[in-house]
Amino acid sequence: MKAEINLQTKLYELNDNLMELINLYEKRKLSNKILITGNKGIGKSTLVYHFINYIFSKEEDHSYDLKNNSIRPENRSFKLFQNNSHPNIYNIRILDDKKNIEINQIREMINYANKSSFNDKPRFVIINNVEELNTNSLNALLKIVEEPNENLFFILIHNNNKSIQNTLKSRCIMFKIKLSFEQSISISSKILNINIYDILNEELINYYSTPGEFINLINFSNKYKIDLKKKTLKELLLIIINENYYNKDKFIKNYISNLIQYYFLKMPYSNKSKEIDLLYNKFIQMYFNCNKYNLNYENWTNNKRKIRDNPTFRRRWNVLCL
Repeated sequence: MKAEINLQTKLYELNDNLMELINLYEKRKLSNKILITGNKGIGKSTLVYHFINYIFSKEEDHSYDLKNNSIRPENRSFKLFQNNSHPNIYNIRILDDKKNIEINQIREMINYANKSSFNDKPRFVIINNVEELNTNSLNALLKIVEEPNENLFFILIHNNNKSIQNTLKSRCIMFKIKLSFEQSISISSKILNINIYDILNEELINYYSTPGEFINLINFSNKYKIDLKKKTLKELLLIIINENYYNKDKFIKNYISNLIQYYFLKMPYSNKSKEIDLLYNKFIQMYFNCNKYNLNYENWTNNKRKIRDNPTFRRRWNVLCL
């Protein structure tokens, strides 16, 4: 099954990375196994789609605007991207109801890769969240990337908060994508056409680090009408847990553990104790178990309440207000 594509038509701040890819490709020096790595939400997928649009749109009307780093919406390849029907591009991502990229997804991709091309243009296999390959899907992928068909490129997109196997990494040329904090703020403000500082308070701004994270948080706050300018991190966590938003919102489901960890890290040293450390470790372990074993998040919440109501932890829990 091919993944849906969500394209940002303007590329901000990553023009040097784009030009590096283009120059290598034009000189026929670009490896056909490419690993794009960086923080989640930094713009790795956007960079990849702009690079690919540059290649396919060169001989089409409304070709890529290299001067302004922009995809022209009227372009034929862009429209095919949006409809997920471009014959030379195959996308893989984690399906909504799954935890990993599964073996069947890789097998379907291999069938695509082994077919003859419809034209003489290059083909691209894009795998998002490559760090979430399970053992079987990784082994299947290694076989096809070892000796890919002619004019077939694999672009692996890696969120670097989780490592990937060296057996895969060693087969690829790696591009590390980085943004400064100021660049992330600037990109987010431009994409949303707002001043981030008018929407988020300083505590939340200092926690988040990538444009994707800023944008998702603001979209979340708009959806549930939460004024993030007036909410502390503690107050936001209370709202998320009490209103069960970690079950309702995919972004929050993926980031609540990060928010909790950040809250503990920010806690003044004088407030910390062995009891809090135990509470924190048990709380986070339950969260990861829910993810690992695909448990219902209500189980996590119920266990959280049991810990909270334990007399040993009650006073410390009240300090945390969770």
